[in-house]
Amino acid sequence: MSAVQRFHEAANDALVKLSEHCLPGAKLALVIYTPGEPERDIVIEDQGLDRNEVVSALRRRGLSIDGDNAYKRDLCDSIVGAMVFGAQNSNPPPPGQWQQRFWDIARGEAEAREELVSALKLTRENLRACQATIHLCGGFDPAYVNDAQAAMKIADTALAKFAN
Repeated sequence: MSAVQRFHEAANDALVKLSEHCLPGAKLALVIYTPGEPERDIVIEDQGLDRNEVVSALRRRGLSIDGDNAYKRDLCDSIVGAMVFGAQNSNPPPPGQWQQRFWDIARGEAEAREELVSALKLTRENLRACQATIHLCGGFDPAYVNDAQAAMKIADTALAKFAN
């Protein structure tokens, strides 16, 4: 029997003995890790153990959401990906999947942005047409012309951020 197998057997026996002293319904887990060497991780779990409850127990004992770990990086990358796809209106998650709300948020924001850009384009074009009419007719207050030119410049700057 290998050393790893002997360790697993000894650890399992110890967990069985510990479980005899736990409150009814309590579950045990043993985690052994070597920093920087995830291939050497050992996890021994009680039957029926809910891993989410283990994480919740660790959070109650001080595990912070601010700490750095691969799970949170992967989770955040997944959320960002769902939001990017939502903004692009592509690759929606399967119905009922947990990422759907992030996809929906980004899709809604993109739709609102598209609506605002369309409205700004229309307003800018109408302002340009008014300016052309004023230029052709003459006799209007120059302050109005200057203010309208400034407003068109602001609209052009904003629209340039969303150029299609």
